[in-house]
Amino acid sequence: QVQLVESGGGLVQPGGSLDLFCAASYFTFSSYSMGWFRQAPGKEREFVAAITFNGGSTYYADSVKGRFTISRDNAKNTVYLQMNSLKPEDTAVYYCAADSRIRRRSLVFNAEEYNNWGQGTQVTVSS
Repeated sequence: QVQLVESGGGLVQPGGSLDLFCAASYFTFSSYSMGWFRQAPGKEREFVAAITFNGGSTYYADSVKGRFTISRDNAKNTVYLQMNSLKPEDTAVYYCAADSRIRRRSLVFNAEEYNNWGQGTQVTVSS
């Protein structure tokens, strides 16, 4: 059974940085694009960033472009999200997810295209 485990969340002051990690197991990680999503209290889940299976392409939501960086290490079955210049509106539970289609060459930001999800990690940006 596919397993995705996020870590690295926590409390950070506005303007600070935080790195998130998502460790994958029990599937061929290197064959699937990966995405990060987030959900704030009372709001719908929203796309944050995605990366192709080979790491060749990335895509970001406008709200995080220039501040967040998604990357992956296929040898370690891990996808990362580096978050800089954090704002209070970045506060949310962050989830990593695996694309439902193997070796998709185009990136997708629709949550329905991802069929395996982690349990989430809380990120709180507050002074």
